[in-house]
Amino acid sequence: MHGQMMQMPLLISSLLTHAERNHGDREIVSRRVEGDLHRYDYRGLGRRARQMANALKAHGIRHGDRVATLAWNGYRHMELYYAVSGSGAVLHTINPRLHAEQVLWMLEHSGARVLFFDLTFMPLIEQIAARATRIEAFVAMCDRANLPRVSLSKPLVSHDGLIAAHDDDFEWPPLDENTAATLCYTSGTTGNPKGVLYSHRSTVLHSLAAAQRDAFNCSAMDAILPVVPMFHVNAWGLPYVACMVGAKLVFPGPWLDGASLHELIETEGVTLSAGVPTVWQGLLAQVEASGAGFKTMRRTIIGGAACPPPMIAAFQDRHDVTVLHAWGMTELSPLGTVCSPKPGVTVDSAEDQLALQAKQGRAPFGVEMKIVGADGADLPHDGRSAGELLVRGPWVAASYFRRADEGMLRDGWFPTGDIATIDADGYMQITDRSKDLIKSGGEWISSIDLENIAAAHPAVAMAACIAVPHPKWDERPVLVIQRKPEAQVAPEELLALYHGRIARWSIPDQVFFVDAVPVGATGKVLKAELRARFSDPVAAVN
Repeated sequence: MHGQMMQMPLLISSLLTHAERNHGDREIVSRRVEGDLHRYDYRGLGRRARQMANALKAHGIRHGDRVATLAWNGYRHMELYYAVSGSGAVLHTINPRLHAEQVLWMLEHSGARVLFFDLTFMPLIEQIAARATRIEAFVAMCDRANLPRVSLSKPLVSHDGLIAAHDDDFEWPPLDENTAATLCYTSGTTGNPKGVLYSHRSTVLHSLAAAQRDAFNCSAMDAILPVVPMFHVNAWGLPYVACMVGAKLVFPGPWLDGASLHELIETEGVTLSAGVPTVWQGLLAQVEASGAGFKTMRRTIIGGAACPPPMIAAFQDRHDVTVLHAWGMTELSPLGTVCSPKPGVTVDSAEDQLALQAKQGRAPFGVEMKIVGADGADLPHDGRSAGELLVRGPWVAASYFRRADEGMLRDGWFPTGDIATIDADGYMQITDRSKDLIKSGGEWISSIDLENIAAAHPAVAMAACIAVPHPKWDERPVLVIQRKPEAQVAPEELLALYHGRIARWSIPDQVFFVDAVPVGATGKVLKAELRARFSDPVAAVN
């Protein structure tokens, strides 16, 4: 017997329609590449998204065609989120911080027909235009007056010019909710990147989960500043969540330095921000150097890499900003867990509270997690047993784009490659990436634990822990440290932090100081680069 309910497909276009109808005058503020601030509202977004949908249709973009972007966070990018996916095509966001050859490889692999780009990336476009064989046209995300005077092998038009040539009379098609909507490629793999193709259904369900009180806790009362890029797993879903709840949106464009972000947060009344730890370092340094605080910002979502406990403490103790530690992956759309409070979970001290908040958190409804040992058997959720983390759910990828023949699932579960513990209350903690674990004398050492201890020192800006080969112990941990400007600290002082806190055999053997810890395109430390640089075997330690 079937229930007697309407069959309404879960579509990305319905998020925009909802925002227009119910929150039409809520602002979207963008710091533009042109340098000024642009303001309009959800009504303006809806109007221009429909005009762009007509422009794409006029160009011959059909159901399932890929439309690529190389763009910062801003209103024009947001228009494409809805115009492309809403009309039945697939939005392929590309990370512009990648090497030109990688960008070219992705464009060829995805088969994108049109490429939209912010003016910042004109040099990159000039590098790849002639070799991007599948691209039929380039669209500069600017008005006609700012259209670059360059000669490319393909047509070059302006975003605003395209929109101006079309009216906003466009009906969003009633697509099958399993239709592909967006395409993101993973950065966390070796070899060629792998594409993850999200559906309308998975995106809407992900948005419902992310907006929940126990997840990102978003409402119409919020003004949200996504620092996490719209090319990095759809800015963790926030451009969709904002439409769903009617929140004000504040986009930072290319200016992600501490001073620019702080000014935008203060002048626009931002209540919630989201980004990777490396960005918040700059913001905290700016706020603490200037003596300023945060008038309205009360929550920040930190993910993409483990957040050092001192950063959580700095935000909360000194600035009254609650840190929501989150974990996810491109394959998870990306939300996997958020470290939100739960009744009955008691802590005895501020230190224990910080240790709890340093965990990646618990799964919202829709994400199932388990950990398995090397033999594939399930491990207990006791907070101590560490094993490979497996997940499944309606917004978890089942296969990679154009690689469906490769079995990525294990008995219906996605193996994350993360090593984790899960406690009895459901809080998951990543202890390492499987490839970053350090195996010394047959014992496993967590690089994240060692990094967090070093990061607590006031002179340390960034700490990375890597394994180096060792003739006796197989591998030994060493620390790579980036000091704060003008700060001094000796290796012995850093190594002294570990005594009495961890097993003696897991204390790092050496400390190397670098001008800058290398960080990849999504804000993660490039440990492979550090391993290559510091791979000489360490002298045997007794």
